[in-house]
Amino acid sequence: MIFPCIDLMDGEVVQLVQGREKALEGGSPDEMLRKFSAFPQIQVIDLDAAMGRGSNDGIVRMLASKAVARVGGGVRTVERARALIEQGAHRVIVGTSAFTKTGVHEPFLAALRDAAGRERLIVAVDSKNGRIVVKGWREPTEFTAEEVLRSLEPYCSGLLCTYVDKEGMLEGTDLDWFRRLRAATTLELTAAGGITTMDEVRALLAMDIHVALGMAIYTGRLRLEELASLVT
Repeated sequence: MIFPCIDLMDGEVVQLVQGREKALEGGSPDEMLRKFSAFPQIQVIDLDAAMGRGSNDGIVRMLASKAVARVGGGVRTVERARALIEQGAHRVIVGTSAFTKTGVHEPFLAALRDAAGRERLIVAVDSKNGRIVVKGWREPTEFTAEEVLRSLEPYCSGLLCTYVDKEGMLEGTDLDWFRRLRAATTLELTAAGGITTMDEVRALLAMDIHVALGMAIYTGRLRLEELASLVT
């Protein structure tokens, strides 16, 4: 499956480079929904909530009412996860709070699973310089993605794995890294970060890995019509 991404900041659809610098603004949320209508599901990230400076709950609610959406951003409590589901999120993505400095935050994930259901949870596993990074990709941990994937399996039904080294840079991604991740878990995997060409998209789909796309479609490097042909 291919997930077009809608990232929200200050009420606008944006794309960031390396999670920091705003590179461009997309159309309105409604306009992006129309553009992405050929895809069965979308991915929505509330960047303001993720950064702890407010939220875009009204827009998230609107998007989730009109499309099947996996939603993330600022899921630091069970209450936040429940709120996103109540807003219409099909599945909830949890990132930083899934980890401690030394590994998987199992008590928190167990509480989330018990409250929301394992099938509704996706854990974001973001890697930079070979290590999982948290807190907006600014703080490295001591462990790699490959080391923790198996430990996450009891708590979620899918993993969103971002190759941060190339996120938003349109320089291609690391297919070998995703191949190693695929071998490390039986969970559903979604790849993100630097995916730029149709060859990369096809290679990931052939590995049984879903693809989340942002910058490459907002800049026109990947055409929505051609991508949609892969999901029909």
